[in-house]
Amino acid sequence: MLNSNDNKALQTTRAWAGLLVVLFGDIGIALAAILVALHIKTGPEVAAILTSAFAAITAMTSAYFGIRAAANTAQSAVSAGVQSGGGGQATQGGQRSGQ
Repeated sequence: MLNSNDNKALQTTRAWAGLLVVLFGDIGIALAAILVALHIKTGPEVAAILTSAFAAITAMTSAYFGIRAAANTAQSAVSAGVQSGGGGQATQGGQRSGQ
């Protein structure tokens, strides 16, 4: 089992790796859209390409931060539950054992 320092280092590495993947993906989408827009050079088509690229960048970035926030919240809830004793084990009928 990982100790607290190893777990924190692992989570930090995962967060930075995910952020770098999103950042490089955003840059790749932006560069591709700009290159295609420069190649086409017509108004409506360029607007459509740039709008689509902006939508893709927004979706990918917001998905990353949304998933990251949900994971952090879940991790905080689990660690708070572990520190406080966890609450009790329910049996099949929804009652605690011993009742």
